[in-house]
Amino acid sequence: MEKRTCAPFLSFTGKAEEAMRFYESVFPGAKITRLEPYGKSSPHMGPGEEGRIMHGAMEIMGREVLFLDMSDKYPAPAFSWASSIMVGCAEEAEFDAIFAALSKEGSVMMGPEAVGPIRKCAWVVDKFGVTWQPVWE
Repeated sequence: MEKRTCAPFLSFTGKAEEAMRFYESVFPGAKITRLEPYGKSSPHMGPGEEGRIMHGAMEIMGREVLFLDMSDKYPAPAFSWASSIMVGCAEEAEFDAIFAALSKEGSVMMGPEAVGPIRKCAWVVDKFGVTWQPVWE
C-alpha cells in the first residue's frame, strides 16, 4: 500500500471473506489481492478470532477496498446509507448486471432511473448492509 492513499475500509463481524468473494463475483475484473486471517500468531492485533479476516484487500473497478473482521465480543457497527460506494459503469449491460447482483437479497433505495444527464443510477443496500450507487452516464 502506498504511504499516501485514501480507500474505503469495510469492517464486518465474521463476514469479510464472504463479502469479498461476493464482490469479486459481482464486479467485472474485481480481484482479491490480500486475504490474511487472524491466527495464533496474531494476538498483538487486538480482538480477532482465528480464521476471521485481519487484513483483506481487493481491487474493484481499479480502486482498492480494504476489509476487516471484528469479533463477536466487539462487533462492527452496522453500515449506514450515509456512506456509500459509487460505481461508474461503462455500459448499460454492466450496470444492469451489477444492480441485479447487489440488489438480490438486499434492498433498493432508489432506481434504477435517469437523473439529469445520468442515463441510469440506483442506490442499493446489498445483503451485507453496504450501500452502493451504480451509475451509467
